Amino acid sequence: MINRAVLIVLDSVGIGELPDAADYGDVGSNTVKNIYREVKNFSLPNLEELGLLNIDGFEDIRKNTSFKGSVAKCSERSKGKDTTTGHWEISGLVLEKPFPTYPKGFPDEVIHEFEKRTGRKTIGNYPASGTEIIKELGQEHVNTGDLIVYTSADSVFQIAAHEEVVPLDELYKICEIAREILQGEHGVGRVIARPFTGTEGNFTRTGNRRDFSLVPAKDTLLDYIKKSGREVYAIGKIEDIFVNKGITRSNHTKNNSEGIKATIEALKEDFSGLIFTNLVDFDMIYGHRNDVEGYAEALKYFDDKLPEIIESLRDDDVLIITADHGCDPTTESTDHSREYIPLIFYGKHIKESNNLNILDTYASIGKTILDFFGIENDIEGSSETGNILL
Repeated sequence: MINRAVLIVLDSVGIGELPDAADYGDVGSNTVKNIYREVKNFSLPNLEELGLLNIDGFEDIRKNTSFKGSVAKCSERSKGKDTTTGHWEISGLVLEKPFPTYPKGFPDEVIHEFEKRTGRKTIGNYPASGTEIIKELGQEHVNTGDLIVYTSADSVFQIAAHEEVVPLDELYKICEIAREILQGEHGVGRVIARPFTGTEGNFTRTGNRRDFSLVPAKDTLLDYIKKSGREVYAIGKIEDIFVNKGITRSNHTKNNSEGIKATIEALKEDFSGLIFTNLVDFDMIYGHRNDVEGYAEALKYFDDKLPEIIESLRDDDVLIITADHGCDPTTESTDHSREYIPLIFYGKHIKESNNLNILDTYASIGKTILDFFGIENDIEGSSETGNILL
């Protein structure tokens, strides 16, 4: 009945604090709802038509009781609020232990080994905003060639370098070295290349970011689908998050516009399997910079493009829209927020005006997709196939 699943992750588009949000300093976070409240005349008519505001928690701003999809909100079972944790859980891999974080910077043994193996000194080594740290240390980096190393509240080892000082190929190789070092006790979720260009006072990060994740410890949704002989088409940074494990082909798009275009182009092709897209701009450009208006405009842009995505669906396709965590731009924090994620199913074979309420793990998404295809699996999550298929 279902030939293709189109899974689109709106990176950081959370819908309200989880019960343990206080443990993460995220009380009051609600990325979507707070944008509705703060941005004048804000609306997302196409997402609302599919049922976005019919998800539990939006009762006070809900506009219609009928909608075209099946919806839910998902609780995160893993400990964490980062991209890798969120995507892995969506795909069926629940982490019992959170990735390590470094609020005081990385220990000397890590930095010394990193400097020894890369042949470059480091500066920074503290939690910081990516845009702010290149303002603070960018010129010193240009003058010395020393690498800017920093982290955040998430489990990340980030390396910022000017593209004219450290060519991209070298920066990516440096990240691979860092990834080799950061295993076991110091196995951060991601090593991230953060290239920038420009001159002092005008340093600007480029779209040549690359993420270097740990390899998933067990098979995920992607592996099950690939092993069944179907395609797994990764769009955006999905290939980085899963280190190409379980992926048959990929298109490493750099922004939302490219990701949406690539998704529509993929839908026009003839194959069976999964299209897995990450749209990164919400998080990378707007959430971490507390740019409420920019975040709102990015949501409107996706909403405006949604009809074109829907028109490209075939009768045996199912569209799934979700997120991986929150990053509420209306709060003081510039880090990710521990939130529920939205879940919208839409397609010719999906029930309308159907609210599944709260699912207890993101992994229910992967479990349901595998059940669409009739693929046996051992993912820990509830399959909602029987509750959403006509």
